Amino acid sequence: MKLDRFIRVAITVIVALVFIAATGALLFITESALNVWDRLRAGPPLILYGYLVVMALLAMAAVGLVWRFVVKKKIAPAKIDRPLSKSDIKVRLQQAEARGVDVGDAQSELQELAARQATGAIHLCFFGEISAGKSSLIKALVPKADVVIDVVGGSTDAIRHFRWRNDASIEILLTDVPGTGGHEEGLDELAADEARRSHVVLFVCDGDLTRAELSAIKSLLALDKPIVLVLNKADRYSADEQAMLMQKLLQRIEDLGGEIQRDQVVAVSAGGEREVIERQADGSEGTVRRERAADIGVLVVAINRLLGDDTKSLDAQREPAVFQIAAEKLEVAEGEYRLQRSEQIIRSATRKAVVGAMAAVSPGTDILVQGYIGTTMTQELCKIYAAAPRDLDVEEFLSMGQSRVGRALPL
Repeated sequence: MKLDRFIRVAITVIVALVFIAATGALLFITESALNVWDRLRAGPPLILYGYLVVMALLAMAAVGLVWRFVVKKKIAPAKIDRPLSKSDIKVRLQQAEARGVDVGDAQSELQELAARQATGAIHLCFFGEISAGKSSLIKALVPKADVVIDVVGGSTDAIRHFRWRNDASIEILLTDVPGTGGHEEGLDELAADEARRSHVVLFVCDGDLTRAELSAIKSLLALDKPIVLVLNKADRYSADEQAMLMQKLLQRIEDLGGEIQRDQVVAVSAGGEREVIERQADGSEGTVRRERAADIGVLVVAINRLLGDDTKSLDAQREPAVFQIAAEKLEVAEGEYRLQRSEQIIRSATRKAVVGAMAAVSPGTDILVQGYIGTTMTQELCKIYAAAPRDLDVEEFLSMGQSRVGRALPL
């Protein structure tokens, strides 16, 4: 109990002494400042104004140093708000190729775009989740098409194109892509990229939209991609249920901030086969498979209206989406290049640091050698990532560097 009281008294005395010292320092500084101010005012004006300018410059320099070394800033990649143009992506490809980045995948996207533009055909992509009936709709439009249709979902595992001509004799390529939401990896991205390469997306669903479907439509609307929302297997619903469901689909699109005409939401039936029980002549019953007639007339009308006579505008709308795909592939290639190059730089710097530590003969020279090597390594890494050294989070940088180099970190 006595010890506790002693501690409290000691703290009180310390606080009092600190207060007295702070008060004395404040009074001393105030008196000194007033004396300096009086002398400056009594002297020539040139000295007064010169002194004020120097003080202001010193204050600005102090604030700048604090901002540079204390305040942390995140390194944000440069973003282009407007859609990418052909010149934008070409400049980026040239700059990346000059740095040694493998731009083959990105270049292939531009080459594929040029090849498709040369043919003059319109690409319509049937896109949607597995078992929505995309392949069946293509079969209904092009009866001779060699389309794989299976009761098991996910029968389409590759991109296939089928030729078709509409009422205006426009050459159209119907693209069948793998359904999203399947078990095989990579097919979702394959289908999404092909949808972005197309002129028009026929988004096929068989009921109300799921979260994944809404997300896919939102990304397509962000690219200003023309969409026809196709409600397949509509024969399962009554007329009232169809009307209510189609109104719900329109509302979903509006909630996403998209604009779509009423005739761009259609209810169809792809037909196909169904099992029925048939009574034989002898009175026995058996199960037989019969063809169901397809009902896709409204889909053909919607396609004809959307295409119209002006296909050049559709081609202009497609280009930014393809440029975006090329830019994404370029970013992946740049990321791989940065990782590979940074590992080379760190490995080389580590070897130099080890040799420098062994070659140092006098005290202090090792610090100079390691400082030079570390500075050079940091500058090279910043150059790769287009960042200024002052923007680095030093603690995070050292932690990341240690994880890369491991135990050989004399830096």
